[in-house]
Amino acid sequence: MSNRMKANGNSAVLSRKSQLPFLDLQAQFGGIENEVMDAVNRVMRSQHFILGPEVESFEAEIEQELGVSGAVGCASGSDALLLALMALELQAGDEVITTPFTFVATAGSIARLGARPVFVDIDPATFNIDVNQIEQAITPRSRAIMPVHLFGLAADLDPILEIARRHSLHVIEDAAQAIGARYKERAVGTIGTIGCFSFFPSKNLGGAGDGGLLTTNEPTIAKRLKLLRSHGSREKYHYEIIGTNSRLDALQAAILRVKLRHLAQWTDTRRQHAARYRELFVQAGLNQEVRSPAEPQGYCHVFNQFTIRVSDRDELREFLKRNGIPTEIYYPVPLHVQPAFEYLGLRAGDFPQSEAASREVLALPIYPELRDEQQQIVVATITEFYEKRSKASSPESDAVLR
Repeated sequence: MSNRMKANGNSAVLSRKSQLPFLDLQAQFGGIENEVMDAVNRVMRSQHFILGPEVESFEAEIEQELGVSGAVGCASGSDALLLALMALELQAGDEVITTPFTFVATAGSIARLGARPVFVDIDPATFNIDVNQIEQAITPRSRAIMPVHLFGLAADLDPILEIARRHSLHVIEDAAQAIGARYKERAVGTIGTIGCFSFFPSKNLGGAGDGGLLTTNEPTIAKRLKLLRSHGSREKYHYEIIGTNSRLDALQAAILRVKLRHLAQWTDTRRQHAARYRELFVQAGLNQEVRSPAEPQGYCHVFNQFTIRVSDRDELREFLKRNGIPTEIYYPVPLHVQPAFEYLGLRAGDFPQSEAASREVLALPIYPELRDEQQQIVVATITEFYEKRSKASSPESDAVLR
């Protein structure tokens, strides 16, 4: 246990434990307050709140940032997924292949159009869709593959694109958690037919409310997306197709323009924090108990979440909570066993890797403003949990976790 004791150092580190935030948006705002308020005031003075110059400027700036020819702002990441499917004219009964280990909007967007989500299990190392199982899920009704770049790590896109090419399928990238992530030097969201992003406040690029984005390198699809987000209209009260109301607010676009200028630095800092967590776990001798997130060679993980795997997740989480360390579980129940998808006729045991991940994943605090000493406290507290558990299980000790 000597390595673990070194990780703890002494009780001085643990004595500084206090409730730290899982995500500190107030600290982020404190660093950019003047820039944000200038942007908000600019919009308020203009009194132009729906689409307009701010949205157009944001779309142009994010096109340059991502290296994509078309960017279309919309009302949310969920709407981005829905609009992508609408743009590709998905019909009732069509099938879209995706993963059950994801946020509900991934499969929900498919189901809302009367199409059928077809689930494929995950790779346990990356939490992303297992590319080796995709082809066997394809049927004559398949129209698209929707890989999710979960937690900020790109799915393995090259084999997915090759499968899609062979079967004449579209690839819709669910990049809601992965803005800035890269796959073999290419920005996620720019590689498939359409990319879908979320600007929910907790995302690496988060707004002051809901917001979303679609990206594509196909001009005809970009034009169709712009029609769809505005009721199918480009001229007032004239409707070319059936669309919906899913426009990015000018206020959100103005705030996102400010934050976009900081995104690269924030991403670098998140990656440094992830490396620091890994280093601290090694120093603590916790490699057997704690599995840190994978980052395959050629990928750039942006760590919207830092998700570890532990076999005793619920007990560890409760111990951390009692000691002022917040955590989250993404996701506690995979979609195939959720009541909303009961109609698919799936059951527990159908996707064992997704189910195992749901029992074992635990997201630790990670954000640019997280301090080194806070990370040390998180890891020291995890170390304390395993120290006490080891003592409790030894024959000569009656110690219990508390």
